[in-house]
Amino acid sequence: MNKRILLGISGSIAAYKTPELIRKLKEQHHEIRVVLTSCAKSFVTPLTLQAVSQNKVHEALIDAEAEAAMNHIDLARWPDCILIAPATAHLIAKLAHGFADDLLSTLCLATNTRLIIVPAMNQAMWSNKVTQDNVSKLKDRDYLFFGPGVGAQVCGEFGLGRMLEPQEIVDTLSKVFIKPYLKKQKILITAGPTQEYIDPVRYLSNHSSGKMGFALAQAAIESGAEVTLISGPVALTPPKKLKFISVKTAAEMLVAVQKEIGHQTIFISTAAVADYQSISPVLQKIKKSSAPFILQLKPTIDILATVSQMNLKPKPLLVGFAAETEYTLKFAEEKRRSKNIDLMVVNDVSLSDIGFDSDNNEVTVLSSDVPVHLAFASKQLIAQQLLQIMANCIHNRVKKNINASL
Repeated sequence: MNKRILLGISGSIAAYKTPELIRKLKEQHHEIRVVLTSCAKSFVTPLTLQAVSQNKVHEALIDAEAEAAMNHIDLARWPDCILIAPATAHLIAKLAHGFADDLLSTLCLATNTRLIIVPAMNQAMWSNKVTQDNVSKLKDRDYLFFGPGVGAQVCGEFGLGRMLEPQEIVDTLSKVFIKPYLKKQKILITAGPTQEYIDPVRYLSNHSSGKMGFALAQAAIESGAEVTLISGPVALTPPKKLKFISVKTAAEMLVAVQKEIGHQTIFISTAAVADYQSISPVLQKIKKSSAPFILQLKPTIDILATVSQMNLKPKPLLVGFAAETEYTLKFAEEKRRSKNIDLMVVNDVSLSDIGFDSDNNEVTVLSSDVPVHLAFASKQLIAQQLLQIMANCIHNRVKKNINASL
């Protein structure tokens, strides 16, 4: 997304989490500048913040050493949003009543950009009517609030007031920047593995956590799409605001896809469908013995290739995923052509940091055009980038059809 984020840090013990927050924001390819209040320096040093942000840390309202001593106007105009984390009760009160007695509070009055508050304070301070009145004032002025969370506090008490964890802040912030560019579009996604029974207690399967498919479903919802998610057995909770269909076998997944595929804009096949099934699964458990056991297998049906051959009008954009361990792009392109699909997303699962069960990924998107490489990032960010590519493909297809009809 490459957003410019001004991180304001006020004087809470939760400030110790901000270097990790900056690191995670930079992993999402955001540019970070930091404004540090005088009290916050008691909990985190400017040198640490400068090292992780790779930018100068701003502290003083008037900086005699800066090229422009009154630098708060330039700073106020620079960011796509101002994120204040942690935000103390004192700072929230200052913002609610328009005080501008330091650099951070002055920036908030001088900017026209979005302001986001991540509170951090004792549970009694948060629940105090004065604080809640101040929060209401800021919400009425379109300030966004992330949290606070519930949990144990440094003072030994337990309750509402904790600053959200860095990953929670990053995940919530990513939704703020997403525009509903897929509004009114219908997207069908398959995810997870399938299980092909050998007997009542044994099955064949492919390795899949379902994380990439579920990340795509969440990102599609946030982009305004109407989403249907068909998933094999996974240990994940489906996102809200979608139609969820649970299946086990490849045959069950195919039936569900065929039922839902009509009038879809995009079909994304991330599921790791088992490649083989037993020719004759038995009804009772096969007893273990010392003798060799021969299992006869037959291929399962290729769901994506089957959909590609269906006479669908309009035909959805067809997107497949290929997990490879060698000759990655060569094999993936052969799959794309043989299945006759629009996009093939390929990643090298032999790499431990982007392989199975990882929260991160690095992929290359193959099409009839030049391959597009998406660098190492969280699966949430990869999902957003992939959907942007798919949306562009849909736009180009519509444009091509319009030109053809003229």
